[in-house]
Amino acid sequence: MKIRPLADRVVIKMVAAEETTKSGIILAGSAKEKPQIAEVIEVGPGGMVDGKEVKMELKRGDKVLMNKYAGTEVKIDGVEYTILRQSDILAVVE
Repeated sequence: MKIRPLADRVVIKMVAAEETTKSGIILAGSAKEKPQIAEVIEVGPGGMVDGKEVKMELKRGDKVLMNKYAGTEVKIDGVEYTILRQSDILAVVE
């Protein structure tokens, strides 16, 4: 199944959180922070959103930093994705 976001929406897949600290301590599941880096899976077409023209600046494959609790999480074919607005993405990681 394929996800095709509408308007200024972006579909992302979270990058796995670190399981060990820099000093080598293995973290328990509850001690891990929610990851903020994700990979862009699909990008909507942009266009008019709330009366304003939105140009999509992201592309498939970009690594991005996002707001910690932004978007809506969905599970499709056993894979977890997050759908959010382009404005919820803080930066592209290069």
